[in-house]
This record gives sequence, structure tokens and C-alpha cells, in this order.
Amino acid sequence: MASLVQRIKSFLNSPQGRQVVDRGRRELAKPGNQEKLRRLISRAKGSGRPR
Repeated sequence: MASLVQRIKSFLNSPQGRQVVDRGRRELAKPGNQEKLRRLISRAKGSGRPR
């Protein structure tokens, strides 16, 4: 059985995987989504604020 990493690499190299990556890049190019991602990262890092 292929390892998880090998299966992910195989998927990303497939046509369907490339479509998923391209869509992700297009979504991340939008300023609103960039801000959402920044907020998520700061929450995950524990930006010093109590929950």
C-alpha cells in the first residue's frame, strides 16, 4: 500500500489534482480570502488573546 505522502503526491500530479491546486491559487489571490487566512493563522498561533 502506498504511503499517504505518496498518494498525495500522485493526486497533485494528476489532472484533477492540478485543477484543485489552480482553484486554490485563484481563491487565495482574492483579498477577502487572504484576510480570512491571516485571521485563522493568528488564531492558530495563539496570538496572545484569551479565548
